[in-house]
Amino acid sequence: MTDHISITQDGAILKLGFNRPDKKNAITADMYAALADALARASEDDGVRAILFHAKGDVFTSGNDIGDFMSGAGAIAGGAEIPPVMRFLEAIATAEKPLIAAVQGPAVGVGVTMLLHCDLVYASEAATFHTPFVDLGLVPEAASSLLMPEIAGHQRAAEMLILGKKIDAARAREFGFVNEIVAPGALEDAAMAAATSIAEKAPAAMKLTKKLMKGDRSPVLKHMQEEGRHFAAQLQSAEFREAGMAFMQKRKPDFSKL
Repeated sequence: MTDHISITQDGAILKLGFNRPDKKNAITADMYAALADALARASEDDGVRAILFHAKGDVFTSGNDIGDFMSGAGAIAGGAEIPPVMRFLEAIATAEKPLIAAVQGPAVGVGVTMLLHCDLVYASEAATFHTPFVDLGLVPEAASSLLMPEIAGHQRAAEMLILGKKIDAARAREFGFVNEIVAPGALEDAAMAAATSIAEKAPAAMKLTKKLMKGDRSPVLKHMQEEGRHFAAQLQSAEFREAGMAFMQKRKPDFSKL
């Protein structure tokens, strides 16, 4: 367990929060494990009817902790045991209970791709969304290379996944993965109002409705695993090493000789 993930319950609403603001809520393997464990418990707990993701500080999450990944702690595939990041991604992909996200600021990498699995996403006017996987010598994850084109269309998805373009909340709503944009001070209330409304509804009917809407998750999980294999291979590549060194040295990566 880690203090960098806050886990609280407000009535029938489980609140999972990124709580590492001094590091822009960058996610480590321990944080993924805590999230995955909390989601597993919630799936078996009839007292939980909705799950709300939120974050402390000005940044929703800056994505994976690069140092953690470069050390190998954040492995996304390989070995007999399922890595924490994949446990988390599979948990949100197959969650039977509604997932809600309150995005108050910048969301990067998995901070964006996780939203594609949420049922409702509320964003503040200060929120931005950035998926610079290719810029880091990596590939998309969380089945985002499947889901983003389905939700936003191929060309719009290419802006984010191929160009690595950062978009604002208004553009994210146009893309289709943000429901509502609210003033920063009203974000928590808007997200909690939605979660409370869900928690008050018939639970069996709610789970069945979500299941019918989501359909068979096997193709999503299969695509996620394929992305994971490529992601893991790229983590060992010269491209990622160059991108990682450039990140640490605060310079632009040079892929011209690779």
